[in-house]
Amino acid sequence: METNQHELYEYARNRIKQKKRLYFHFILLIIGSIFLFIANKWLKFYPEKNWWIWAVTIWIFLFLLHFIKVFITNAFMNKNWERTQIDKLMEMQSKKIEKLKTDLEKNSPKTE
Repeated sequence: METNQHELYEYARNRIKQKKRLYFHFILLIIGSIFLFIANKWLKFYPEKNWWIWAVTIWIFLFLLHFIKVFITNAFMNKNWERTQIDKLMEMQSKKIEKLKTDLEKNSPKTE
């Protein structure tokens, strides 16, 4: 039981880390976009081209990929956790089968 609680704790800790990184990247996206806009419009860094729009578009695309990874694909338990749970269930089932076999052998009438 304690190992199960430990696995759940580790999973929760990893999810919190992922979400903190996602929020940090969101703030970085906003601040970086503002900086690129200022660099292009007010500091006159290549003002004839709107390069900053492409940079922000790519940045938003990468952020959306990160968002989908954190909130959709990793929202459920990962494959390793799933595999260990299946192994535990299979082990429990095999123990129950063995117990049933021994009970059946003890309680069945002996025929000679």
